[in-house]
Amino acid sequence: MFIDLFRKTANDGEVKFPKATEALQQRLGASVIIDKEERFRVSFDGSKLSFMPDAVIRPKNHDEIGELLRLANEFKVPVTPRGAGSSLTGSAAPLKGGWVLDLTAWNEIRVDEVTGMAYVQAGAVIGNILAAAEKVGWFYPPDPSSIRFSTIGGNIACNAGGLRGAKYGVTRDYVLALKGFLPTGEYVEWANDLRKFASGFNLRDLWIGSEGTLGVITDAVLRLIPKPQSRWTYLASFKDEKTGLLAIRDLLATRITPSILEFLDRESVKCAESATQKEIFSGQAGRPVALIELDGYPARVAEEREIVLAWGEKHALASKEASDPVKEEELWAVRRTCSGAMFELGDTKLNEDVVVPLRSQVELLSFIREISAESEIPIPTFGHAADGNFHVNIMFNREDPGHRERARDVLFSIMEKVIELGGTISGEHGIGLAKTAFLRMEHRPAEVEAMQRIKKALDPNGILNPGKIFDVFEYWAQTPIKIRLPWDHK
Repeated sequence: MFIDLFRKTANDGEVKFPKATEALQQRLGASVIIDKEERFRVSFDGSKLSFMPDAVIRPKNHDEIGELLRLANEFKVPVTPRGAGSSLTGSAAPLKGGWVLDLTAWNEIRVDEVTGMAYVQAGAVIGNILAAAEKVGWFYPPDPSSIRFSTIGGNIACNAGGLRGAKYGVTRDYVLALKGFLPTGEYVEWANDLRKFASGFNLRDLWIGSEGTLGVITDAVLRLIPKPQSRWTYLASFKDEKTGLLAIRDLLATRITPSILEFLDRESVKCAESATQKEIFSGQAGRPVALIELDGYPARVAEEREIVLAWGEKHALASKEASDPVKEEELWAVRRTCSGAMFELGDTKLNEDVVVPLRSQVELLSFIREISAESEIPIPTFGHAADGNFHVNIMFNREDPGHRERARDVLFSIMEKVIELGGTISGEHGIGLAKTAFLRMEHRPAEVEAMQRIKKALDPNGILNPGKIFDVFEYWAQTPIKIRLPWDHK
């Protein structure tokens, strides 16, 4: 199936940098792969926009990475670092061609049981890091939806978040040290396996969230926390979005911070119910819901459970609870099925991961409902209500020009509204290609110029992941390849 797709969609594979690629082969030998099918495999990420590179490099050691980058600077060849390619924004797609540096084979994991630190290579899969930590009583909280596939290098590069962000934070909060290479090929180590570090500029945090534009991450030291001993799950429905979101504010005012607090609007719930052919709460089809998970010491979870139950009695129309894995999975079904079911509303999805302050959640959801009705563009919305991070899913039919143009206009209006409300255009996906049109809507010219000066200082030849973040790219106008990826909901 993959070979057929390659034959239908790949270009002729013409090499843009033949002399440089030949020199690289001479230096690195079998680590350089120029097979067209292998090049096609790394020509796209979760965005499904394909750009053929000249070669794929799977390095055997650090020396080969340094040599690759030195040659790239000499010949001015673009280099795109890559893990699993699960990015949804195009940040791991080789827009300018050149060479793809594939680090998925760099996947070693070692957990220090005493210090609670994990020593990992860039290609280590997040789910495997979590499993290794839990095996010895520790816990790695960041949990992107692609946890079974995405790699720590990519998570660090995009500062990935996840469902547990409000209570536990995001990837940045667990990175103690990084190792890797500057774009010019010099090996560097930012910080060490220490819980305190105040020596010089904090360039470690500069790399985190830079989307592979400021350096190549090869290794990381992660901070772990003790594994929670108990967990309890609760699902509640509400009259409408405003009622539900105001109720959530009341819950947070009790000083409870759930490990997970997901809110699904009525359109998302309708999608889930359509997919499962089952009402979440009998007689209440299409009602917005909140999915809550508490975790921690058993006594504390029991205490917080009573507070949540009393809160539900006051605010919810109906509710369910669970404390064993089977029943928990039943409650989670609405969240797991809603995203894939949205494709019944359109063949294309623009998945935006905006964030607004808690005080602005009601206004944002009200605006989305209004603009959806006016434009006749479905926009099911769900997200992490405890930290204001919502996934706004703009659904449209790509082959319909009118539909596509209205979807684009809706996207710009929503981004303008998010910024007006004091929010940000991305909470966990990053900018990549998908959000380049909105970067300057959020940031002042001086802020963007400061970022670009940093990029120029560290990457004077602009070879590392070029075209991302700063160069405006009309993402919504592109035609993705038709392929199902392992992490796809549909």
